[in-house]
Formats: sequence, structure tokens, C-alpha cells
Amino acid sequence: MKITKLIIFVFSIFVLTGCKTATNNALSYFRNLGDSPNGVMPQGLGYGIKIVTDDELSIVVSSSVPEATAMYNQLQANNANRGDLNTQATPKLQTYIVDKQGDIMMPVLGKINVAGKTTREVEEIIRARVSANVKDPFVRVELLGFNIDVMGEVKNPQRIYVNSERYTLLDALSAAGDLTEYGERSNVLVIREEDGKQTYHRLNLADSNIFSSPYFYLHQNDVIYVEPNQIRIDNSKYNQNNAYKLSVISTIVSASSVVASLIIALAVK
Repeated sequence: MKITKLIIFVFSIFVLTGCKTATNNALSYFRNLGDSPNGVMPQGLGYGIKIVTDDELSIVVSSSVPEATAMYNQLQANNANRGDLNTQATPKLQTYIVDKQGDIMMPVLGKINVAGKTTREVEEIIRARVSANVKDPFVRVELLGFNIDVMGEVKNPQRIYVNSERYTLLDALSAAGDLTEYGERSNVLVIREEDGKQTYHRLNLADSNIFSSPYFYLHQNDVIYVEPNQIRIDNSKYNQNNAYKLSVISTIVSASSVVASLIIALAVK
């Protein structure tokens, strides 16, 4: 009898330990790194976002002689109060919106096709053209911002405005409050528009190889969807079944009450 109880006790310990380990693993990221205290993550393609239609670009052209490049910078007056004629206008650099053909129109240089290029590539194009008239020009092109959407099993689903070209999947999930305990970490969906088509890719947060995925660095208008895990699905089915049963019971009780009332009324008569 004592041996039987001992076996049952040891077996229970193994079961509880196994369940705890499985639960912890299910909620952790980059499980394939194991217990190694240090190492190098897989290397990806970098964050070279391609410029697309409707992007807003800031372009600054300068050199050691500011007067030589001033004509390449389009300026716009910026008054704190345009109704006050005595307020001095402060010039600011005008930004450029990429049109439907993928072009921008710059002073002096005219039309430049930028769609499908990175900001670094556009810098080189502009620098080459300006170099024809200015010695050693410096060109800075910046993508001012874009939106992404984070949906599904995260704590704060939302649209995020990104003001940096270097923005990752982990940045977006962090901004959305991280995954809930019901988020399926092995199946995070990233939806992206490429060449006019909606493409998608599934990423496994338990695998450190996501760092080498072309979907790790996010692009304009990416949508991230975190699917519910099986526990969430099972709970949803359970709640739906309970709600249905409660509705049926409520209907039966209401009908029984009506029938009882009729019987009592007839009996009284």
C-alpha cells in the first residue's frame, strides 16, 4: 500500500512539472536559443524600406557653401499666426509627397522617380545631379512616417504611426502591449502589399530565425495579426455553448411560467 502511494505521488510530481514546463515554453520567445548565456542572432537583410506612392519625404541639399545649394531646397513660409501681418514669417523646408506615378518634383532638378527605391538610393540620385553644379554636396532624404496595424491577441490592438524607417515586428508588438497569454506565438501573420498584391507571411516568435526574415522589419501599411491559441478557441466554444444552454433554459422556464399561469387561471375559473 505504501509503495502504491509512493508511485502515485512521484507520478503526480512528474505530471505537474511537465505541465508547468509546457506552459512556460508556450509563452516564451526564441525557445530555440536554449539556455546559452550569449550568442549571435541570425542576420537579416536590413531595414531598407522601399518608397511607395503617397509617402512623404523630407529632402535637404547642403554643401560647404550654403548659397550654392539654397536653390535646391524648396522653402515655405510658416507663420505662428497668419492673421497677424506683423508676425515675421519663419521659413521651413517643404516636404514632398510621392505621386501616383512614383515621382516627386524638386526645384531645379525637376521630376525624379523615387518609387521602389530606398532613401539612400534617392540620396545618391540627387547627389549625382547636384554634383554637376556644386562641389561635394550633401543630401539627406528621410521618410517622415507611415502606419501599421496590430490586431488580434495583443493587449492593445491599434494603428501605430511609425516615424522611423527601422521599425521591427517586436517594436510593434511591444507598442501594442505584447501578446496576451492567449496569443499563438508560433503563428503571427504579417500582411503586406507588394507590387500591387496583398502578400502574407507567418512568423514563429519561438524561433530566433525571425531576425533573418524579410518580414521582421516592417513596411508601410503592414498588418500584424496574432491568432488566438487553442485555449482561447476552446474557451470561446465553451462560453458559446454555455450561453446557448442558458438561452434554452431561460426559454423553457419562461414557457413553463406562461403555461403554469394559464393553468392557474383556468383552475380559478
